[in-house]
Amino acid sequence: MRPLQCAFDMCELCDQKNEKPEQDPGKRRFLKLATASALALGIAGTAGRTAFAASTKPPPLPENVMTPNEALDRLMEGNKRYVAGQSTPFDFSEDRAALVSGQNPYACILGCSDSRVSPEFCFDEQRGDLFVARVAGNYLTTDFLATLEYATAVLHTPLIMVLGHESCGAVEAAINAFDKNEQFPGHIQTMASALLPAVRAVKGMPGDRYDNAIKMNVVRNVDRLKKQPPLLSKLVADNRLLVVGGVYSLKTGRVDLTFPQEFATKR
Repeated sequence: MRPLQCAFDMCELCDQKNEKPEQDPGKRRFLKLATASALALGIAGTAGRTAFAASTKPPPLPENVMTPNEALDRLMEGNKRYVAGQSTPFDFSEDRAALVSGQNPYACILGCSDSRVSPEFCFDEQRGDLFVARVAGNYLTTDFLATLEYATAVLHTPLIMVLGHESCGAVEAAINAFDKNEQFPGHIQTMASALLPAVRAVKGMPGDRYDNAIKMNVVRNVDRLKKQPPLLSKLVADNRLLVVGGVYSLKTGRVDLTFPQEFATKR
C-alpha cells in the first residue's frame, strides 16, 4: 500500500478523536496515548476498514493524521482557545522522543515574518503540529512552493493556510510603491513589487483599502497554491489537500477565514 494511502486510512482510526480534538489541556495527551496504543496493538476500525499490518510503523504523532476538514476544524478550535486565554501549557518533554524519528504535522502555514504573529501560539499548537513557512508579506515564491510541496506530498499534511495579518508592513510598502513610486533599499523592493497585484486588484473597492489589500493578498496566494502543478493541484483535485486563507487580528488574536466572494460583493 502506498504511504499516502496509508495516511488516509489512518484517518479512519482517528474519527472519534477528531470530533472534539482539543477540549481541555489534558485531553490531547490522553488521546495521543490512546491512539498510539491502538496502533501498536493493530486494532482495526469498523467493519470494512483496512487494518494496518503489524509491521507498519505508526507516524510520530498518530493524532495528527486526519482529513483536510478535520485539520481545519482543529486549527480554528486552537485559535479560539488562544483568544480566550485557554492555551494548552507547553510541555517540551511530551513528544520529544517521538519527534526524533520524524514528523507528521497536520497543517502548513504560509505566514508573514512579523514578530507579532506566531502560528504556534495563535493556533495553540506544539512542536510537530505545524509546518511553518514565513516571509514578510506571506506571498508565494519558488522556494516556498517547494517547501509546501514537501510538507503535503512527502509528509502528507492535509491542510495549507495562507495567514496574513492586519497592519502588515509589507503590504503598506506595496501601497506606497504603487501610490508614490517609492523605492526601497536592498531587496525590499522585490518584496513590495511581489505584492503589487493585490494592491492593484482592490483599487476602487469600497471599504478600507489597506485591509482590502491584506485580504486580497491572502486570497490571491490561496488561489495560486490550489492551481500549482504538478503536486498541489493534484492533491487538491483528489480532495487530499485543503488550501484556505486567514487574517490574524493584532487587537484580538482572532483568525478570520478569507474568501474570494468577499470581494465580489464589494464591487
